[in-house]
Amino acid sequence: MRLTILLRLIGGVQVVLGLLYLFVPLPFLAILGHSAPPADLAYPLGMLAARFLAYGAGMFFIARAPEQQRFWITNMILIQALDLAVGVFYTATGTVSVSLSGFPMFNATLFIILLTLWRPQPARVMASGNDAPEPSRSQLG
Repeated sequence: MRLTILLRLIGGVQVVLGLLYLFVPLPFLAILGHSAPPADLAYPLGMLAARFLAYGAGMFFIARAPEQQRFWITNMILIQALDLAVGVFYTATGTVSVSLSGFPMFNATLFIILLTLWRPQPARVMASGNDAPEPSRSQLG
């Protein structure tokens, strides 16, 4: 249940970011406090928005049966880890201030930890290397 809620929360965040980067990318960046980018950057930000929207919708799908979606949950952990690494790099080099990167880096760290702890465990495979149990003597004849 808690993983389902977390996946929906992450999906909601992704969809909101996607909508903002799709429909109001430059004003959104200004509200956050970023330097004003050239207008032509709205194009790649719109392409980025498509990925936010698709993965956000995917998180809602994944939340319906997370135990069957371990790969996609692990993929979101990777996305969050890369987000965190980029935030740490650009903050450490002085490109952005902690006031711009702190909240996203906190979210990424929180999502990494919770997704890792709550991610469904892989299915156990029998020692014979397949999922079928060994036949009993009565089944053999």
